[in-house]
Amino acid sequence: MALTAKIHVLIFPYPAQGHMLPLLDLTHQLATRGVSITILVTPKNLPILDPILSEHPSIKTLVLPFPPHPSIPPGLENVKDLPIQAFVSMMCALRELHRPIVDWFGSHPDPPAAIISDMFLGWTHHLAVELGIKRFEFSPSGALALSVIYGLWWSMPKKDDPSDESQVVSFPEIPNCPKYPWWQLSTVYRSYVAGDPVSEFIKEGFWGNMKSWGLVINSFSELERVYIEHLRKVLGHDDRVWAVGPLLPPDNDHPSGPVQRGGSSTVSVEEIKSWLDEREDQTVVYVCFGSQAVLTNDQVRELALGLEKSGVSFILCVKEPTKGGHVCAGSCATPRGFEDRVAGRGLVIRGWVPQVAILRHRAVGAFLTHCGWNSVLEGVVAGVALLCWPMGADQFSNATLLVEQLKVGIRVCEGGQTAPDSNVLSRAVADLVSEQHAEIRKRVKALRETALAAVKEGGTSVKVLDELVEHLATL
Repeated sequence: MALTAKIHVLIFPYPAQGHMLPLLDLTHQLATRGVSITILVTPKNLPILDPILSEHPSIKTLVLPFPPHPSIPPGLENVKDLPIQAFVSMMCALRELHRPIVDWFGSHPDPPAAIISDMFLGWTHHLAVELGIKRFEFSPSGALALSVIYGLWWSMPKKDDPSDESQVVSFPEIPNCPKYPWWQLSTVYRSYVAGDPVSEFIKEGFWGNMKSWGLVINSFSELERVYIEHLRKVLGHDDRVWAVGPLLPPDNDHPSGPVQRGGSSTVSVEEIKSWLDEREDQTVVYVCFGSQAVLTNDQVRELALGLEKSGVSFILCVKEPTKGGHVCAGSCATPRGFEDRVAGRGLVIRGWVPQVAILRHRAVGAFLTHCGWNSVLEGVVAGVALLCWPMGADQFSNATLLVEQLKVGIRVCEGGQTAPDSNVLSRAVADLVSEQHAEIRKRVKALRETALAAVKEGGTSVKVLDELVEHLATL
């Protein structure tokens, strides 16, 4: 579908890889359908746009200086270069772009009629109201996770005992009544202190999300139908919730892997592919914890020992220190001699990995993941069984969906500070690539076909994307 008349939209991503990439994938879909687009970005993050700007030369950029913030060292404008606690600082810093955006808007000959901005930029709802345009929240999280986030900020639950981190919080208004101990709830929410200016700004941001004109979510109806319907109900606008996922890179038709969207690696893409080519179908376990998770040395040790004891072939992705000097988990933290002992059946990669290409290789049968939503969708689209180790943020909700409801995975550990038992882990890893869990593998293969059908011509998500563009055209 292509527009007969151009509609101009401002895209404003939050500068964290797990947030930026799916919103850029959405941007690609909108540009393909004829939407005129400007992407707001700070100077250090401009190179991340190179692939999409090359694909769509018509896309414009609005490059604004990153606002200084006392908690963010100069020159660091992406969360991947900062500790996890920097999420809130980044949210606060970016609100200082409010006035520069208003000034740009006032001087632009063809100002946007709408803004699509990340869920961590809820203040842009008030910006849109000031400008007289519509703001659409983009959620890189799934519908169940977003339902829980909305439930938290709407009802504002408190602990009966301030020292009790295990107190269970229930969400009876959400389908299937999910419940979580306090320590598994959003870190951003748990850090809320009534009356604190930063806390109140964060709260107003999430309330702004719930007041925004529309919601675009990286999920699809066949995966989370009841939760998408729930979001429509609680937001009060049935026709302005668009589930457009799974959002995939532009060249997703090539299973060998999309364009590189990460940094440097100790192993080339060609070496990884050659290594996998030598393995039998669905025998390799891929292990990766995303761009943000930071493991302790104890966790890395137990993880490595579990993989060693399992006897299976595996690819283990570990991190290197970031530019900001914050040492991430796994950098030289594997047990002494580990790589020599697993040589031939284990491949250890430090730095960036071509995750989509690895997951889609015929040799990979299971994915040990932190359950970040992008990783979940990539695993589902690849049709691999999931070993779930949720650590924070929306990951506990995602694990609920995968393990209890869809039954396409099993839990192997929980928590950002909990180390798994290497013996338990080794059995789980070995079982999931054997006939022990044939039903799980059968279900995830079926889910893969459903996901791929959703993004093919005539599929549910393609139709929803077309409806979104038609709605934008009415503005």
